[in-house]
Amino acid sequence: MARNKPPVTPAVRFLKAAGVLFTPHEYRYQDKGGTAVAASELAVDEHQVIKTLVFEDEHRRPFLVLMHGDRQVSTKNLARQLNTKTVTPCDPVRAEKHTGYKVGGISPFGTIKKLPVYLEQTVLDLPRVIINGGRRGLLFDISSQDLVRVLAATPIHAALER
Repeated sequence: MARNKPPVTPAVRFLKAAGVLFTPHEYRYQDKGGTAVAASELAVDEHQVIKTLVFEDEHRRPFLVLMHGDRQVSTKNLARQLNTKTVTPCDPVRAEKHTGYKVGGISPFGTIKKLPVYLEQTVLDLPRVIINGGRRGLLFDISSQDLVRVLAATPIHAALER
């Protein structure tokens, strides 16, 4: 299934323009398989696979949260840290409208709208992470430091263990 060159997505263009080194990995996407399937297909720990989640605050302002694949987001902790009353996950239609990507293929790179990005602090403990490349079945291996740098991501503590 691997190609010589990754498919060209807005995420690929964004990272190349930023001069970021990344390794693309294609895998067999399974609807609702999530990070567990991606980790299994790439033979990596699910903790290293970072999911890109689209949330909105009580004023419906969108933002992204980057979270370990084996963790959930505590919306109460997240709202508290963002100094807002509530945060809720976006429905798939609104998430696609905000990012330009389909759910299951949402990348934090090259989104239609420039969105604030929040990153679970412990992601920075990993030298490299696996994150969506802007298409279902396409992931990038990238330095966690590059991730923070090119996204201007703000570290947070909002993880719940499964």
